[in-house]
Amino acid sequence: MKVRFLGSGDAFGSGGRFQTCIHLQSGASQMLLDCGASSLIAMRRFGVEPQAIDTVILSHLHGDHFGGVPFLILDGQFKRRTRPLIVAGPPGVEARVRAAMEVFFPGSTGIERKFDTRFVELADRVSIEVGPARVTGFAVVHASGATPFALRVVAEDRIVAYSGDTEWTESLVDAARGADLFIAEALFYDKRVKYHLDLMTLLQHRARLDCRRLVVTHMGEDMQARLEGLAVEAAEDGKELTV
Repeated sequence: MKVRFLGSGDAFGSGGRFQTCIHLQSGASQMLLDCGASSLIAMRRFGVEPQAIDTVILSHLHGDHFGGVPFLILDGQFKRRTRPLIVAGPPGVEARVRAAMEVFFPGSTGIERKFDTRFVELADRVSIEVGPARVTGFAVVHASGATPFALRVVAEDRIVAYSGDTEWTESLVDAARGADLFIAEALFYDKRVKYHLDLMTLLQHRARLDCRRLVVTHMGEDMQARLEGLAVEAAEDGKELTV
């Protein structure tokens, strides 16, 4: 499976980084883990064709993680997309996306499109088949108006896990278990803030995270200022991995 970080920054563009968006390619299928408001810009910056995205899997419903979905849908409409699009996310995902579309582009939800857009709701520790991948959500701790999830994606006998936004919770141990790659939030270096992870807390639990590779993302100014000599691998916009 190929992994590319299209956005590795926080909600506020710290350091000029794009908001969270992680591109997964498994065979001919292309998926996004989260799709922040800046994601279409990031896709075009790094050569990812929006029309080729089959699935968007959302960890939670904050704008820097799902705000790009309305733009992805409307871009498909204007480009006469015919390829179906699946959007999986927390309970209420369809209503939240439709509400965002109406705020950004009034009347856009009533327009008939040439491609099917299907919404799928995740549930805690329930695995679902999404295209060629099996996706499982693990409920975490983050205030976003609907249950937030860490995500575990299995495809081509590879496992990619992703924390989403959360303070430390035991669910992360289960989500990361046996993963070839665990992508974890590290908004701060050592500042503990409710609903978010800092690097030092993550490293305190590193031995319990049974994953082959750990990469931190969703980094604010505090983390970005300390990247040199960091004790863990850090994402950057455009970075590509193979797992």
